[in-house]
Amino acid sequence: MFEYSKAPEAKLVSFASSYGHFINGKFTKPSNTYQTINPATEEVLSEISHGSAKDVDLAVKAARTAYEKTWSKLSGSERGKYLYRIARIMQERARELAVAETLNNGKPIKETRDFDVPTAISWFFYYAGWADKLEYAGLGSNPKSLGVAGQIIPWNFPLMMLAWKIAPALAAGNTVVLKPSETTPLTALLFAEICQQAELPAGVVNIVTGHGDTGAELVKHPDINKVAFTGSTQVGKIIAKAVAGTKKKLTLELGGKAANIVFDDAPIDQAIEGVVNGIFFNQGHVCCAGSRLLVQENIHDDFIKKLKRRMNSLRLGDPMDKNTDVGAINSKAQLEKIKGLVKKGVNEGGELWQPECKIPKNGFWFAPAIIDGVSPANTVAREEIFGPVLSVITFRTPAEAVTKANNTEYGLSAGIWTEKGSKMLKVADQLNAGVIWSNTFNQFDPTSPFGGFKESGYGREGGRQGLTAYLKGGH
Repeated sequence: MFEYSKAPEAKLVSFASSYGHFINGKFTKPSNTYQTINPATEEVLSEISHGSAKDVDLAVKAARTAYEKTWSKLSGSERGKYLYRIARIMQERARELAVAETLNNGKPIKETRDFDVPTAISWFFYYAGWADKLEYAGLGSNPKSLGVAGQIIPWNFPLMMLAWKIAPALAAGNTVVLKPSETTPLTALLFAEICQQAELPAGVVNIVTGHGDTGAELVKHPDINKVAFTGSTQVGKIIAKAVAGTKKKLTLELGGKAANIVFDDAPIDQAIEGVVNGIFFNQGHVCCAGSRLLVQENIHDDFIKKLKRRMNSLRLGDPMDKNTDVGAINSKAQLEKIKGLVKKGVNEGGELWQPECKIPKNGFWFAPAIIDGVSPANTVAREEIFGPVLSVITFRTPAEAVTKANNTEYGLSAGIWTEKGSKMLKVADQLNAGVIWSNTFNQFDPTSPFGGFKESGYGREGGRQGLTAYLKGGH
């Protein structure tokens, strides 16, 4: 048997034993700390400060002062230079960021190295180009920034979500207070170091770490002009209620239960790869994951047979091994949630199949799974599992596929697999989803807006639309 070695960049990162918040260009003294771990080994990586109302207030004040005295007074091209500088430093530190992300999140190094970090960098480069072109954003000749943005990001793509939030906010002329997820704060804290390296004016970017109560303090702070949140629909609703009746602008990017629709005329081998990428990428910790496979009835048996064969070749294990396909689940709580929903799905008539996987002794692991014979009423067809679990539903006609695909509270994304362009366009036109991929899945680009309908939230990130969320109309 081949012996695999760890990725050569494994030794590239060292964390401080404890971190304070990053406020007004400096790290505060660590206080009220909790441990952040590596979910693949349960080893403690660092001690993280849990932000209080006072910490949030200090960060918002720093952001307000920086906005009024410095950042809003700079020309667009000057702001753009800072964004370019941040992007270039991120490129220089790309390997370090990839390793940090893998250690703190549990996802495979090949994903952080080849997708997460390059995508985050591309967002900064893209919005750096927008900074001096705001008059072309479609909001009049002289659009204005909003002021101070409070931003809360999830644990599934920590660095990428940071870039999606911070890059457009800074390009539009706003300052930022960002709260990363309590389980994955480390790349945000490395990003704070990058802001120092780029000599970004103090207070333009502030990072306050902590749990949900820290985020709640940020949302309700009276001096925040804009709230941007990516996370669960449940928390999104709480935030929407908290912001209602205030003048704060709000964008929410929430859960999803995407249908990946495979017609009998689809390029089958390509579709198998797309389905695997759609649900097992990042252990299924993806809001737009293709978690429902809708496969045409007459090809179901053959397709599932080929899918199982492909799943047998997935490697689960050490995320720092560059050959690993499926890494660790991000937390014990998330693992328990996945197990609970899968058990429910089986009790409600679904047939569970998982390839034989050697599960490591330490850490949080769940072997990739498919649940076949799922009815549209089954819990696993309706609720977001946020794990490597694929629910299989059959259909006979395109109309039935559309009805079943739309039979969800969510409306974030969908995939369509067919060799007929006319069928693809007709079906896409009828799907209630913000992002629709054709003969591919999970493709992201900074020029393309991303966001959903219904319980998947409102507002868009990426492209011109992602910029206008941080601007108000000019004259």
